[in-house]
Amino acid sequence: MKEKLIVLVKYFRFLYSIYYYVLNFVLNILKIFIKKDEKLILINSFGGKKYDDSPKMLYEAMKKDKRFEDYQFVWAFHKPQNYRVEGAEIIKTDSFKYFKTALKAGIWITNSGIERGLKFKNKHTLYINTWHGTPIKRMGTDINDNNKSFKSIESSNVDVFTVQSDFEAEIFGRVFNINDEAIYKTGLPRNDKLAKCEKEECIELKSKLGLPIDKKIILYAPTFREYERDEMLNCCFNSPIDVEMWKKKLSDKYCLLIRAHYEVSKMMEIKNDGFVKDVSDYENLDDLMIASDILISDYSSIFFDYSIMDKIMLHFTYDYDKYNEQRGLYFDIRNWLNGSDNEEELINLIRNMDETTEIIRNKNFRDKYVEYYGNATQNCIDVIANKNCEKRMIL
Repeated sequence: MKEKLIVLVKYFRFLYSIYYYVLNFVLNILKIFIKKDEKLILINSFGGKKYDDSPKMLYEAMKKDKRFEDYQFVWAFHKPQNYRVEGAEIIKTDSFKYFKTALKAGIWITNSGIERGLKFKNKHTLYINTWHGTPIKRMGTDINDNNKSFKSIESSNVDVFTVQSDFEAEIFGRVFNINDEAIYKTGLPRNDKLAKCEKEECIELKSKLGLPIDKKIILYAPTFREYERDEMLNCCFNSPIDVEMWKKKLSDKYCLLIRAHYEVSKMMEIKNDGFVKDVSDYENLDDLMIASDILISDYSSIFFDYSIMDKIMLHFTYDYDKYNEQRGLYFDIRNWLNGSDNEEELINLIRNMDETTEIIRNKNFRDKYVEYYGNATQNCIDVIANKNCEKRMIL
């Protein structure tokens, strides 16, 4: 019931407006009576869906940093019973305790949002948003009016917004109305691991995932289509690939991992048979990227992260015109990477491509769109410590 209500509020603007103005009024009254705690840090990842990504990297590093040794950490999850985070309190998102903690906390850390589509941040709170990817698809105020993607009524009130390129800085600053001084070109903490991975780690992860060492691993990770929904308005993923054809033509040298986007609640059933494996529920995307040899995607920000490694990236843009019309794109990925909109052509490309040429394409793409990476976690923690000190001195 709760999930259905969230979807209705998120995708029907009239209901969202009621939610926004009523709850904002209540929370802004409540904040008058809640005592502030400058050393309380509230963290979530993807709004409470996971324990991963840049917020996890920052948390684990901050726990080892003496500058934060007397701070209290609270992680918020949609399903707190499924998580145990050593050194942190666990709470449930959208509960009274969640909003009370948010009003009380001196620091917020997220890769999406803390305010749950509202706007109640205190002046004393330092708000850090690492975001969760570089935009190929249009974001924020650039989204078409007929698109059902979530739009907030107000502009951002973030204090630190991390990016990994000038391209990101320009777009996010504009579409989320973020002040230039709040944008930090630190890189994304989640990608430090990718920048430092070695061949040995790739082999170890293949073994951990039960993948053959003597075959190349293809990771197929498409983005979601918000216009593909079931009767409950949940995002669905109907894989456009003919798994049997892929198996017939590629199984001698390759294995296929299929990773649905985290927004997708339903996808077609994939039978794990030694060639293909559904890894949509596998928590650590970094493991999958490091273990794989080839990435195939479409309009997903995974391209930017994967480009940090010197591996092969291919596009499978079978619905380019429809996606561009429905969602909108900032650039044509087909101008940067090799690939196809045809399944058989893509398979033939995989079998016959020159790997050196494809890796060069990857590097050219990275040079343009991923300028800052490798030491993002430490860079970001230093920014948080300095900004927090400044904020406390002012207040």
